[in-house]
Amino acid sequence: MHPYDSAPTPAPTRVYHCESDHHETLLGVKQRLQALCAEHAYRLVKVETMDGDVYEGKIVLCDRSIMFLQLSNEGLSRAFLPGPPNPYFYNNVILPLVLFDLLAITLI
Repeated sequence: MHPYDSAPTPAPTRVYHCESDHHETLLGVKQRLQALCAEHAYRLVKVETMDGDVYEGKIVLCDRSIMFLQLSNEGLSRAFLPGPPNPYFYNNVILPLVLFDLLAITLI
């Protein structure tokens, strides 16, 4: 063996493989959520995640496995800023959320 040759690389070891029934279920959930996002695009919604986070805003786009939510001024000022909301505050914050992490989407 030449001194600059590296040792043979071991074959990759698979540590996870989605079972076929789980794959079908997840694919169905993804397709259903994409359809719901398209149906309710630009509507004001409250979104709850599996971790308990809650966001309010408008669904801007649902692309592949990501929903893009434009946060509402009301939710942003209520959650992060002290005092009454500024009527001249313009919010263009868009939050990407993974579809599989969503627990609930509620129309407001």
